[in-house]
This record gives sequence, C-alpha cells and structure tokens, in this order.
Amino acid sequence: MSSKYNVDEQGMYGRFGGAWIPEMLQPNIDNLKNVYLDIINTEEFQKEYLELLKDYVGRPTPLYYAKRLSEKYNTHVYLKREDLNHTGAHKINNTIGQILVARKMGKKRIIAETGAGQHGVATATVCALMGLKCVVYMGALDIERQAPNVARMKMLGAEVKAATSGNQTLKDATNEALRDWICNPEDTFYIIGSVVGPHPYPDMVARFQSIISKEIKVQFKEKTGSEYPDYVVACVGGGSNAAGTFYHFLDDEQVKLVAVEASGLGINSGETAATIALGDVGIIHGSKTFLMQDEDGQIVEPYSISAGLDYPGIGPQHAHLKDTDRAIFLDATDQEALDFALEITRLEGIIPAMESAHAFVVLTKLNIAPNQSVVITMSGRGDKDMSTYMKRFNL
Repeated sequence: MSSKYNVDEQGMYGRFGGAWIPEMLQPNIDNLKNVYLDIINTEEFQKEYLELLKDYVGRPTPLYYAKRLSEKYNTHVYLKREDLNHTGAHKINNTIGQILVARKMGKKRIIAETGAGQHGVATATVCALMGLKCVVYMGALDIERQAPNVARMKMLGAEVKAATSGNQTLKDATNEALRDWICNPEDTFYIIGSVVGPHPYPDMVARFQSIISKEIKVQFKEKTGSEYPDYVVACVGGGSNAAGTFYHFLDDEQVKLVAVEASGLGINSGETAATIALGDVGIIHGSKTFLMQDEDGQIVEPYSISAGLDYPGIGPQHAHLKDTDRAIFLDATDQEALDFALEITRLEGIIPAMESAHAFVVLTKLNIAPNQSVVITMSGRGDKDMSTYMKRFNL
C-alpha cells in the first residue's frame, strides 16, 4: 500500500530506517532487498500464503465486541483476537510469509530471535511444516521466564541457543542471530520477528502483519456499517502487531492510531522499556530509530515484566509515526498491565498475554466518548505468562 507513512525506495520512513550494517552482511541484505517484493507480489505466492493463513493458521481471527468491558468503560470496545491464531499470537502471520520467501530463495536453514518466545514458536512451527532446520536465539533470562515456549520450540525440532550477554533478553538474542547470519550467508535465512532491523525487514514484516488491519476494516464494517473505528490500539515493543494493526488505517486520518509501550517500574525508575518516552535517535540492529541510550550513545538496558516488550529500540515506522504525530504513544507500567490482565480475564473470560494487557491502559488514559469505538489488538494469549500470573495473583 502506498502511503507517506510507509517506506520509500531508499528504505527510509522519513528520517528513520535504512540499512546500517557491517560490510559482511551487505550481500545478504542486498539479495533479500532485490527479490522480496517480486516474490511476495506473485499470484502463486499470494495463493499459497493466503491458503495457509486460512487453513493452517485459522484466519480470519474474530473481531469480538467486549460487552462487559464496554459497559465498565462506557464506550464501545472491540478485541481483534490474534490470540486465537495457531501458536497463540500474531507472530505466525509473519513467519508463514517469510518461510515461503526463504524457500523460494533456496535457503535450507532458518534462524530467528525471540523474546517472549512466541516468534520462536511460530518460526519453529513453520520450519517443521516445511521441513527446514531451525535455530532460535533467546536471552538466557527469557529462557528461564518463558519455559513453556522453550519446550514447544524444542518439541517442534528447533535448537534453542541461549544469549548470555547484556541483560540476556531480546536485544542480546538479536545480536547473536545477526552474528550467525554473518557466518552462514549461503544457506541461512534470518526470519526477524518484528518491524526492526535493516531494510527490507521492517517493510516485509509489516506487509505480512497487515492482514490484521485488512480484516479489521471488513469486520468492523460488518458490525457497524463503517470501516473506521475511532481508535485502533496495540502494544508496542519492536512493534509488529502494532504495524499490522495500523497498516490499512495509515492514511485514514479520522482513525486515531494508539501504541502502548511498557514503562516497567515507571518512566523515571531506570527500570523501563519506554523507548518513545525516553529515547533519542540512534542506530540499533541496522536501523536508525528512537533508542534508549546514555549520553555516550551506549544502549540503556530495558526492563519490562513482558519478555516481548523489553526492547531498547522501536521499529523505524513507529518512530516516523511519532515524528509526524500520526500516532499517539502511551505507556503502561507492570502493575497497570497486571491489573488489566486480571480485569480482562474476569470480565470477558479471556486470559491475555502480558504484552497485550498493556494496550488496555488506553481505556483509562484517553478521554474516549461513550459513542466512540476502540479496537484493541489482542496480540497473544496468556498461557505463556501463567507462571507470572500465578506468582503475582497468588494463584
């Protein structure tokens, strides 16, 4: 979709994006950049991709009117149920697409990074489906706190490698995956899980996740007669589910785009992952974007209770949406997200992923009128976070 908010021919979103990479990675990136659009725009690719989304992933996911939440907050709340996808999150929309690109390019070995484990599970799943070798890099801390997803990856045949540098989370897993790719350029394809990294990854991932907003438009019109809710909302770490939620609304200025970051123990606590609130322009993992860094330009280690949101940067498109005031950026603390996780569960019978629970602060932090409508993307289900919930809620 052509939009002033999408990537240009140089791989830039305004002043953000690009491919700021070591020389040894340049051939890999150039090879992908030169073929990805030609591959994904073919009728053959689209037919197989959409068939797999329908028959394997289970799309379209429902747009559910949350009656009790709506009553409590005196507005109209709809939930886009990405938690009902195969593997339990939106991540598989992207891994299905990228595995098809990798196969078309003749790659035999797949690597990936993961934080909460959902992208790792989704990558391991499609590798099993296609019979390709899979290596997933995951921070040692995340391996400990996301044990069920680690077990799933291993059961699916993936090798899970621990990243033990830094704070042993998503940033460090990404570093290790990039090193692997540099060392194995010929047979290996790197499936990046978010709208981060060097061009063309932010654009490619957003395209595969755009199925979310494409379906929202159709489903919202079926329910209300209009394609345009007043607000569309998603949590954002790197920002893949938010990019997909926003994609087909970018040029619909009457729709307010809302992204919610994880502020951890508080914006000024020193234990946070609120990149937009605190970050400055810098380069991380091959992309120019907003980045949490100190006055010497060194990355500040992020913190969030959510393994999928503790990334010190943000996708370059989201940086551009902030720069142009197209999107509203809010933040939610660990405690706010936990409170909403329990409330959603008790009011609607849906246990959300910790990541998704952050997005619901929109209901208390924006002045939404009773006649207005809010679509919140439920990016994942909460079974992966049950150990956290058990501990915090004394279950």
